[in-house]
Amino acid sequence: MSAASEVPVRNVELLVRDADLLVVDGEREIPGGWVAIAGGRVTAVGTAGNEPAADTTVSAAGRLVTPGLVNTHHHIYQNLTRSYAPAVNGSLFDWLTTLYPLWAALDEEAAYVSAYVGMTELLMGGCTTSSDHLYVHPRPRLVDAEIRAARDIGFRFHATRGSMTRSVEDGGLPPKSVTQSTDEVLADSERLIKAHHDPAPGALIRVALAPCSPFSVTKEVMTATAELAERHDVRLHTHLAEDHDEDTYCLETYGCRPVEYFEDCGWMSDRTWVAHCIYPNDAELRRLADAGVGVAHCPSSNMLIGGGTARVREMRELGLPVGIGCDGSASTDHASLWMETRGALLLGRYRGGPGAMTARDALDMATVGSARCLGRADEIGHLRPGACADLVVWDLHEIALAGALTDPVEAWLRCGPARAWTTVVAGRVLVDRGEPVLPGLRDALRDHGRVARRMQGIDG
Repeated sequence: MSAASEVPVRNVELLVRDADLLVVDGEREIPGGWVAIAGGRVTAVGTAGNEPAADTTVSAAGRLVTPGLVNTHHHIYQNLTRSYAPAVNGSLFDWLTTLYPLWAALDEEAAYVSAYVGMTELLMGGCTTSSDHLYVHPRPRLVDAEIRAARDIGFRFHATRGSMTRSVEDGGLPPKSVTQSTDEVLADSERLIKAHHDPAPGALIRVALAPCSPFSVTKEVMTATAELAERHDVRLHTHLAEDHDEDTYCLETYGCRPVEYFEDCGWMSDRTWVAHCIYPNDAELRRLADAGVGVAHCPSSNMLIGGGTARVREMRELGLPVGIGCDGSASTDHASLWMETRGALLLGRYRGGPGAMTARDALDMATVGSARCLGRADEIGHLRPGACADLVVWDLHEIALAGALTDPVEAWLRCGPARAWTTVVAGRVLVDRGEPVLPGLRDALRDHGRVARRMQGIDG
């Protein structure tokens, strides 16, 4: 019997057993392994033949089991404008200016249905925890609507309250219709923390604060948001060093590069994680690492927009927490953490050679690294006893796996496509045999189609 299961395991609510390989964390893998769950937590793991009795059993025979993947950067509402033809071939700034006027139609219904559909898609791609960066606020209580969708599903969700205050009239990019005043941003940020943020261990809902970018808010908002996050002990998130145009903008507007401005605003701390971080120089990268700033690596977005990609290998060697993110549903057009994890494997090897990235490195980023970015490495991203009971049983078709006999983890990313056969969040099965177990999904899809057509100006 394994050390983790020497004490008899009782009162097991859910048992996932007979895994071809159970990945407990970055250090431990168990062939033929099982996971016992009770009270929303992992209570034990072990080897075949030592399984405890359980109220419910899920067979993972012939399949890989991993911790649930963790999404560190997303704009879920953008699934309402996926593959929008007038924007698909533009640069980042062209893409944004084309879509901002459409996103001005966002309301509570749109935020709810996009979140419900987006979170379901994430679950089907093996994601059990996601952040979301909602930064357009043409109407109030949009983040509340997302949180309501997460609660209706039972999804583990970190809502990041985004903001934009610098409209095109003030030298920024977005139209005034999707921006707010400084007072509105700060007041609503504090309201959301008090209304929804749950700091308790195992929490399903947490709130972080997330001004969109250096070129879309004022320095006052950046500084005051950092102070507010410190006061309420919540995390900070923003885009940083994503595009060469950002370098130019910051130099012309603030007289310094984006990372220096970021530090000057009080954001250089281990409370913070940033999206993309493609263009810091060597000295800036070391400063970010020394401060413990995390990075959300978004491979598909990097490739589709064609704007470069983060130096992931160097970041990890310096000790930065590096996680995986989907980014906006209108730039990557999907919400599959499996696809992003495979993209990280491919980009890492393309950039640094075949020794630069393995499937286990990519899985580590999508689990342990992402959990570090969200400040939750103690309880998500692994399946050690005491962890939150978030896991995925993966399915690859037998044809895709034919001949893959020696390494289930490498086969998981190399021989895809893979999909979640079973997805468990906090001990609840939310995807079963590849299909979501969500009673509200059909209504959400119908309403999502209606809202998307309205937003894109399509009749019918």
